[in-house]
Amino acid sequence: MAKYLFVYHGGGAPGSEAEMKEVMDAWGAWFGTLGAAVVEPGNPTGASKTVNSDSSVANDGGANPASGFSVIEASSHDDAVSKAKGCPILAAGGSVEVAEVMAM
Repeated sequence: MAKYLFVYHGGGAPGSEAEMKEVMDAWGAWFGTLGAAVVEPGNPTGASKTVNSDSSVANDGGANPASGFSVIEASSHDDAVSKAKGCPILAAGGSVEVAEVMAM
């Protein structure tokens, strides 16, 4: 089975403890459906900076900054995309970038 990096973009911070619990429960339920495919559940990310090819630095993470990541096993890229379609960040208006982790 190949490994896939799920990079989360967008979404938003919960506004209350009740909303935080609801969000965490949704992520826990989704990870539960993925079972052993979850290699690394990952974490949200904080503010980011982008180092460009000319060595300039963008302090905002660029046009679509990452908001979190996970590593998931899947039988194919299409299988990984199918798994990503259940991600709770989608309900919050975010997106999931799915990239195969190449074995070296």
